[in-house]
This record gives sequence, structure tokens and C-alpha cells, in this order.
Amino acid sequence: MMVNRHRGEVGAVLDGREWALCLTLGALAELEAAFEAEDLTALIARFSSARLSARDMVRIITAGLRGGGHSVTEDDVAQMQADGGAAGFARIVSELLTVAFGAAQAATAKPESDSLSNP
Repeated sequence: MMVNRHRGEVGAVLDGREWALCLTLGALAELEAAFEAEDLTALIARFSSARLSARDMVRIITAGLRGGGHSVTEDDVAQMQADGGAAGFARIVSELLTVAFGAAQAATAKPESDSLSNP
């Protein structure tokens, strides 16, 4: 699968299938609403200052998949599997945020241990 990181795309393997993800402007607007962020600066601050729960990772990956042109729901993503389990999902989220916002603003995407069983 060819992805263009200059356009903000990242590739991921979920459920054994290759996907292109992208945090488009629409995907970012979706995340602003989901995280009740007033603007992109607040969204970046949210991702930079907090550890991410499994629910957060589901929301970010869902938005990235939709931005990549895939019709998926949060429930679809919550049922998917990534190589490496929760750490694999965290790597996908970290890469998405790094490509979208740059390394300085990207979250570390460390899953909260109490949230892993309830995405």
C-alpha cells in the first residue's frame, strides 16, 4: 500500500488488512466534537498533555480511517485487532498524530491500563 506522508497519510494493518488513514480537516473536526475541544489548539493540547484511553484511540483511529476514505464506525474499529495489541494501536495513533501535527505536538499514545478492556 502506498501512502503519502506529505498529505498526512499513514498506513496500518488492522484485522490483517492494509488501510490508509489520514486526519483530514473533516476528521479533525470530528475529533474536536468528540473531545469537546474548542479549536485545533485545544485538541493538540488535549493530545499532548494526557495519556490516551482505549476509547480515545478508537476515536482517533476511526477518524483517521474515515479521513482515509473508509466507511467505518467506532464500533467497527473497537472490534478490530492490530499486531501488538494495545501497543500496536498506540503506535498507529502516535504515527497519525505525528504526521498531522508534528513530533512536538504528538501524543505519546500510552494506553491507560484500566481502559484497555473497555474501549
